[in-house]
Amino acid sequence: MTRHIRHAAFFCALLLAALLVNAARIQVFEAPSYDDNIANRRTTISRYGQPRGDILVGGAPVTGSQDTGEHLRYERTYTNGPMYAPVTGFASQVYGTTFLEHSEDGVLSGTDPLLSPFPLWKDTVRDRNPGGDVVTTLHPGAQEAAFEGLAGRKGAVAAVEPATGRILALVSAPSYDPSVLSGNGSAVPRSWKSLNRDPDRPMLNRAVRKTYPPGSTFKVVTAAAALDAGVVEDLDKRTDSPDPYRLPGTRTRLTNASKGCADVSLRNAFEWSCNTVFAKLGVKVGVERMAATARAFGFNEPDLRIPFSVSESTFDSKVDRAQLALSSIGQYNTRATPLQMAMVAAAVANGGKVRSPYLVERTTRASGATVSTAGSRPAREAMRPSTAVLLKELMVDVVSEGTGSNAWIPGATVGGKTGTAQHGLGNSGTPYAWFVSWAQGDRDLEPKVAVAVVVEDADADRGEISGGGDAAPIARAVMEAVLKSRSSHGR
Repeated sequence: MTRHIRHAAFFCALLLAALLVNAARIQVFEAPSYDDNIANRRTTISRYGQPRGDILVGGAPVTGSQDTGEHLRYERTYTNGPMYAPVTGFASQVYGTTFLEHSEDGVLSGTDPLLSPFPLWKDTVRDRNPGGDVVTTLHPGAQEAAFEGLAGRKGAVAAVEPATGRILALVSAPSYDPSVLSGNGSAVPRSWKSLNRDPDRPMLNRAVRKTYPPGSTFKVVTAAAALDAGVVEDLDKRTDSPDPYRLPGTRTRLTNASKGCADVSLRNAFEWSCNTVFAKLGVKVGVERMAATARAFGFNEPDLRIPFSVSESTFDSKVDRAQLALSSIGQYNTRATPLQMAMVAAAVANGGKVRSPYLVERTTRASGATVSTAGSRPAREAMRPSTAVLLKELMVDVVSEGTGSNAWIPGATVGGKTGTAQHGLGNSGTPYAWFVSWAQGDRDLEPKVAVAVVVEDADADRGEISGGGDAAPIARAVMEAVLKSRSSHGR
């Protein structure tokens, strides 16, 4: 009898061991496959079972969570959704996440292990922390000024702090309200279809995900290359630049929108944006030096993240001399995002150094305790400091005496560069109006803001479209917003 009991006990122990091994196999080794199974709704229910953390601008949340009382309990809400959509993106129960909602999803949803003081224990019990918050670098006044400036127009604005790389404004127009995609009702798919069918592409983030020919604003880069290479040593010395200029190896003649560009000095050519002077300068500098300078400013960098990805701005290094001439005035294959061109202006303002741009200042737990910070950003030299001094002088001349007078701000030093970029088949499209600039208050020790504005569909007649007329006033409003807040804090 005892023998049978031992056998039964051994058999029960064996069954228990098998059950434990199987449970361990399912819960430890096969858990990811069950989590990812489309039939498993527990993860989704858990994800929306608590409020999502918030994205903050100027210390105030621009996102929220609404208790619907449904199975997927909390839906995302947005304050001033269209204004901040290029930054927040959307968090949809149907279509997932984009932009900061995506790149910072771990913090916002509460799944980031750093949110827990005991991450290993949380991971073991598969518990979820309260969602943390994401504090952005955005300046609310600058963001509002950019958004209002683009109202009714198609285009984008990017603004950065030159000394740090902090992104102060990031606006794309037309925009949309991310809240229409938040829930899972029948209206959400209809909104999705409507937004995707809209020919104006309101969900496209033009500030970081669309590249444009930068036109004459790229002449800042060309001038930096020419000065660094010693091709130009005196800003006021006349250049050997015919008007019109025949592109090397072709019969094509390049002309200017302004008169009197023949053999003018670099100062006058920059002030009045003479194509012929800069096209010839680019050819004289050479493709290797031009490409190296463009790369130092941030062009041809495929992996830039802020923390979400930014489209690569490009300068073609495999061109002949005629193509190089056009590339040097921001045409041919030269393409840039507005954020990239804000970095170009920031490099001039920051003594020739470029700081990597970033959008997240820090992340915090729901209690407010800091989880991570942006930290210091590396700087690279885009041009010699002496070259930056000369370029600052040239950009100030553009605003005080040239085509950028609409960007002038009383009580501040403002530098800028206008641009009108041709595009479309045979340059038949409405030209893009560009303006890049920086500003320093009279009481400031250094420039506080650098801005790039592009307007795709200016309202003026084709002959009147210019960066100075359409884009410069928007840049001025953004710069004023930053400088005013700085001066008020200083008092």
